[in-house]
Amino acid sequence: MHILRHLGLANTGPIRSDLILAGSTNTNETLLNQQISNPVDPPQKELRMDDPRFRITPVQQMVAACGGALITSFIVTPFDVVKIRLQAQQKDLKQKCFIYCNGLMDHLCPCANGNSSSNEWFRRNSHFTGTVDAFVKISQREGMSSLWSGLSPTLVLALPATVVYFVTYEQLRIRLKDYVAEKSLKTNASTATSSQPPWIPLVSGATARLWAATAVSPLELIRTKMQSKNVTYKEMQGVLAGLLQSHGWRGLWRGLGPTLLRDVPFSGIYWVSYETFKSSTNSKSPSFLNSFLGGSISGTIAAIITTPFDVAKTYKQIDLMDNGPKYVSTVSILKSIYQSSGVRGLFMGLIPRVVKVAPACAIMVAFFEYGKNFFQNHNMNQYKLSRGLALEAESMD
Repeated sequence: MHILRHLGLANTGPIRSDLILAGSTNTNETLLNQQISNPVDPPQKELRMDDPRFRITPVQQMVAACGGALITSFIVTPFDVVKIRLQAQQKDLKQKCFIYCNGLMDHLCPCANGNSSSNEWFRRNSHFTGTVDAFVKISQREGMSSLWSGLSPTLVLALPATVVYFVTYEQLRIRLKDYVAEKSLKTNASTATSSQPPWIPLVSGATARLWAATAVSPLELIRTKMQSKNVTYKEMQGVLAGLLQSHGWRGLWRGLGPTLLRDVPFSGIYWVSYETFKSSTNSKSPSFLNSFLGGSISGTIAAIITTPFDVAKTYKQIDLMDNGPKYVSTVSILKSIYQSSGVRGLFMGLIPRVVKVAPACAIMVAFFEYGKNFFQNHNMNQYKLSRGLALEAESMD
């Protein structure tokens, strides 16, 4: 048995002693014929990465999403910090609010009605001639850590929201795909296919974003209120009580409508585009480069289509910070912008948005896919190891 194991024949199923005693020179061929004719232990099929047995667990999905989120925010944040610093030297940020992006979420950052310290990262006095000059001067004069200013508080919300979003998307997509495959198999087994209909990533992406944005919206509102009024966590209880008294529980989701109108369509369009690109590569496990390219293209397409909703969301946020919504609804905002600036106004800031969104989407989905592939390989190797140990135990018996 030890000799056969070294030859790679120990796992070929039960071996009859009369075959060994026969001393046949065609031992391998005889064993192969026996294995084929043995109904008890058929030959092992080639393992595939898309085998349901090797799917990553929700916990593994959380780790992959969290790792991708940290790397994305680490790479993207310096570019947004430089952008804000360049804007700050061109116009006064006193009593103004600005959008801060860590590559995962947009956050409205007010300046505490002009009472903020002049030493805050977005108020530090410097003169930059351009983006490269800003990177160099900030690194030399303020230290490399200044390029990640303001990242910590935004990650408190961005990380949980990103993990919820990606895990929800994957879980929904897998379950819907299994449901369609099972239904197709029952209907007509001869035409059953493992391909994924386009509506699955559309529904999964839109639902995942709806759930994640709704769950995080009250926390984002609280954080914005704390920044705008410079209140402590203890004082925040009184602010929340006043908000609930004035607007009820719905007040905790104030401003959510414009966010959903932008993010839900964006998510649906993005995942349909990405999964279509992924299937066009004819690979169940796309390479890092393919994932990066697919994420960039998909992010660009989704950003272009949903830009009018992004403009409306920005208007809504600014009005909210000015205490008194100037526009009643998102439709009113879009109508007002169209009347004053035409179609061009609806796509205001398109290029900066694409430049920001496309790389962030590409980085996030590439590292998320890399994490998924890593855990799928791990699960498959664990299965092979456990299967090998089981077969070895059987052969010893």
